[in-house]
Order: sequence, then structure tokens, then C-alpha cells
Amino acid sequence: MKFTTLAKVLAFASLTLSACAGFAQSAYPDRPVQLIVPYPPGGSSSVMAQLLSEKLKVKWGQAVIVLNRPGASGIIGTEDLLKLPPDGYTLLMASSTHLINPLLLPVPYDAIKDFAPVSSLYASELVLLMNPKLPANNLKEFIALAKSRPGQLNYASVSAGGTTHLAGETLNLMAGIKTQHVPYKGAGPALTDLIGGQVQFSFTAPTPALPFVKSGQLKALAVSGDTRLPALPQVPTFAEAGLPDFQARLWFGILARAGTPKGIVDKIAADVGAIMGTSEMKDFLVTEGLAPFVTTPEQFSAQMKADQSRYAAIVKAANIKLEQ
Repeated sequence: MKFTTLAKVLAFASLTLSACAGFAQSAYPDRPVQLIVPYPPGGSSSVMAQLLSEKLKVKWGQAVIVLNRPGASGIIGTEDLLKLPPDGYTLLMASSTHLINPLLLPVPYDAIKDFAPVSSLYASELVLLMNPKLPANNLKEFIALAKSRPGQLNYASVSAGGTTHLAGETLNLMAGIKTQHVPYKGAGPALTDLIGGQVQFSFTAPTPALPFVKSGQLKALAVSGDTRLPALPQVPTFAEAGLPDFQARLWFGILARAGTPKGIVDKIAADVGAIMGTSEMKDFLVTEGLAPFVTTPEQFSAQMKADQSRYAAIVKAANIKLEQ
């Protein structure tokens, strides 16, 4: 009888604790939430963070404060997240650069193990841009030109070691060409020199490229992804242009600290997914040349692991090294 009574007491206590834990997580958030953007204000990640914070404030009834913490290719802002408790009250707006940094730079964290993927938000395919003075009208002609001038064509990236840098090296490897990398600090300076002819081609997100392509100052040869962009319907995909396995997607998503309760992670993911699924947000992304890319925590985790393996292979094959 004593053992039976004890078992009942323990079972009741277990149910009570579970109910309390579930109640605590369902009450999330009961105070303001911080969303760290590890990049300067003004970029697509900051704009999206502000839009998302406004929608979450309405849904949650709590302030969602966007904090820009730029520096060291996003490493500084990422470190800030890891200094705070894993309770879901501080989140990180990360990009796929989060996975590239540890392959090239000393970072004080594991890009996979130290974080809890919540949801990806949107993706930016990359456009291959060319100075229109080059004698090439499509991707095949451009590759033939590069092969005839080994080491003579320079390409701009928006940062050393970033996605646009790896896109250029991927093109070198897949097309069997040799071109030189010239890193810039941002899309603005890179596009200025591309228009001026200081560099001959570049990879960039569609948003900053759109006005220059439409004005004829730059020529767009191909875009990564499975389908053409609504903002650039005349530009073929790499598959259509002759390189079917080329990938260069830049994604942005929400990360929490590893150890954040699963109930909280799932709630954030569900609420963020509902917001990103509205026609308002979808229309905004399409206008900016971006694409909705919303995943569950489990899907986002798998995506991150797959991308990290792909980036590691590119870095190794191209022997990419950054000066410290």
C-alpha cells in the first residue's frame, strides 16, 4: 500500500510539474524580446527584422527590440547572443554567412551545436552580373571568354569569405575557369567599380542590382535558384544557362541559443511562420527580389548542416584563406 501511495504521489507530482512547464512555455513571452541583427542598419536583414518585430509585437503583446550589432562578419552580434540565457528572450537574425565564418576565421563557438535553429525566413538568390563592355551576351559566352583569358578577369564580392565570394569560387570550379577575387566592403562599392570597369563581373543579391540592370549599366547573365526571379524575368537560371548544379543561395533565419526549451522554439517558429506566410510579407519579398523561405526548426537544422558541408567542400577545393 505504501509503495502504491508513493507511486501515486510521484505520478501526480510529475503531472503537476509537466503542466507548470507547459504553462510557463505557453505564456511566452511575458516580457520584451530582443532580436539581434549582426549587420549594419539599412540592409535587407535589418529591414526584415523591423517588419517582423512590428508583427510579433502585435501577436505577442510584447515589445520586440531590434538591436544592430555589426562587426567581424556577424561574429560580434552572434557572440552577444551566447552571453545571455537560453530562454528565448534574445534571438539572432543570422544568415548563411554564419556557417562560413568558422571555416575561415577563429570563432569562439560551434555554428551548429551552440545554437537552436528556429526558422529560416527568406532567401536571396544571387545574380551573376557583368560589365556590359565585355564581349559576351550569355553565360556560355562569358565562360568561353574567361577561358581565353585565364587569370585576367576580376570579380567583386561584397566581403571576403562571404556567400558572394564563395559563389565566384564555385563558378571557377564548376566552369573550369580562373578568375581573380577582389573583396569589397558592401554591395555599393562593389557595384560602383563593376560599372566603372575596375572589375569585370560580380555576384550580388538582386535588390541592389535591379536598378543598374534595368538601366543597362550592368548585364545580368544568370540567377541561382530553381526558377527565374519575378523581378528579373528575362534573366535565365544557371540551369537554363548551362550550369544545372550551380547553387549560391543566401538565406536569413532566426536562431536561439542551444538549450532553449523546445516549446518556446516551436512557438516562435509557428508565429514567425504565420507572419511570413501572409500576402503582405510575400509581396514585400517579391518586390525586393527576394523569396519566402520558411522552415520548421527541424528543417532549418537539416538545411544548416547540409549547407555547412557544401561550404566546407568549396573552401577546401578553392583553397580559400583569409588574412588575419
